[in-house]
Amino acid sequence: MFTLVIPVFNEEDNLVSLIKEIKTSLINYVNFELIFVNDFSSDNTLKILEKEKKNFNFKILNNQLNLGQSYSILSGIKKSKYNIIVTLDGDGQNNPYDIPKLLELYNKSDDVFLVGGIRSKRKDNLIKIISSRIANYVRSKFLKDGCTDTGCSLKVFDKNIFLKFEYFNGIHRFLPALFNGFGYKTFFLSVDHRKRNYGKSKYGTFSRLFNGLRDMIKVKKMIDKNKEIKS
Repeated sequence: MFTLVIPVFNEEDNLVSLIKEIKTSLINYVNFELIFVNDFSSDNTLKILEKEKKNFNFKILNNQLNLGQSYSILSGIKKSKYNIIVTLDGDGQNNPYDIPKLLELYNKSDDVFLVGGIRSKRKDNLIKIISSRIANYVRSKFLKDGCTDTGCSLKVFDKNIFLKFEYFNGIHRFLPALFNGFGYKTFFLSVDHRKRNYGKSKYGTFSRLFNGLRDMIKVKKMIDKNKEIKS
């Protein structure tokens, strides 16, 4: 039993194929729910979701403002009915067929509370790949989270542990560091990464690097504070 949470913002051209892939990739799973969180899209994202819902049962949550990926994930998790959470990007670059192998590892490991994907062959432009590698290197050295690709949205994790963390915008990129830092074991698997066929990335390279540095400091403080409380 699990809940799949997918935040979407202006993904009208990617949704039909993504939903079709989710249906086929999870055909062997009976007890799961799917939640799309529409982050105040200005295109036909909501109309397409409402149309597709007639043929495949899922929930639609609508943000009343454009609040970002982290908030959208949080909203979906708060409305979820299962304790196992799966997250996936809505742009089609994550492959839904990778979900079963992450779930299999998570379910058979009693001491693992987060399983994350590592994009083995990224299909992004060169600037994005280089900036991501630099950010991952700096973050892994600073936070010692043991993750080489914290930005991969494809993850399986424990809902109740996630809700213990103090929320901040950008938290979804630091879940491996937070789980590890708070004493919860994590594991990572290689997953597929595909070229974006439609639309464009919602992130700016330099703003993301700046925000990442700020967020790293916040996460480090959260981890240190937790250690002080436990000691």
